[in-house]
Amino acid sequence: MPHPDTWIHVLAILYGLLLMTASFRSGRLLEAMRVDALFIKAYSDKTRPLNLVIGLLVAGYAVLALWTR
Repeated sequence: MPHPDTWIHVLAILYGLLLMTASFRSGRLLEAMRVDALFIKAYSDKTRPLNLVIGLLVAGYAVLALWTR
């Protein structure tokens, strides 16, 4: 049986991939999950690349946590 944290890390990887996708494409789900839209008052297409950076950090940390266990 896998460790319960495994599911959390897998979900973090999926969320990181979703954020990376949101930096290039737009859609209802992608727009709702954008980090720049949550934290920046005047978000626009110029702040969209912030999702790529945060998505790489989230997914990378989750992969590292799975790998080093």
